[in-house]
Amino acid sequence: MILKEEKRNLFDVDPKYAFAHCISLDCAMGAGIAVDFQKRFNLRNVVKIRSNEYIGECVTFARFKDNGEREIVFNLMTKKLYWHKPTYDSLKATLISMKEEIKRLDIKYLAIPKIGCGLDRLQWGKVRELIQEVFEDTDIEILVCYL
Repeated sequence: MILKEEKRNLFDVDPKYAFAHCISLDCAMGAGIAVDFQKRFNLRNVVKIRSNEYIGECVTFARFKDNGEREIVFNLMTKKLYWHKPTYDSLKATLISMKEEIKRLDIKYLAIPKIGCGLDRLQWGKVRELIQEVFEDTDIEILVCYL
C-alpha cells in the first residue's frame, strides 16, 4: 500500500482513481465535501436505496461516463444522522468494508479527502494510522487530497 498526501483539489485527480468519503445513514450530504460529491455524482437517492441501514457499511456507487471511463465512489456510512459524529471504531468498520469492495472490484487507485476529519472532527494522525493498518496488505495507492 502506498499512501500519499497532496495539497490539491480532490476532483482534479486522474480518472483512474476511485473516490471515498464519509456520510451518514440519512444521506443528508448537506455540508462539507459531501455537498461536492452529491453535486458531482447525484448520490443521495442511489446510496439511500442501496444502504442496509447500518453504521460501518460501505455503499459503492459506480457508473460509466460517456467516454467509457468508470467512476466509483465508496460512501462510508460512519454515523446514523448527519449531526452525529463518527467514532474511530465506526470509521475503521467502514474502511474494512471498503477494503473488501476494493478487492472485489480490483481497484488500484483511491483518492480521498481527510476522511472523518473536517466537520466530523476526528484527528487526521489517528485516521491515517487506521488507513495504514487496514490497507497495509493491499496493492493500492491511496491519494489524500486537501486544500
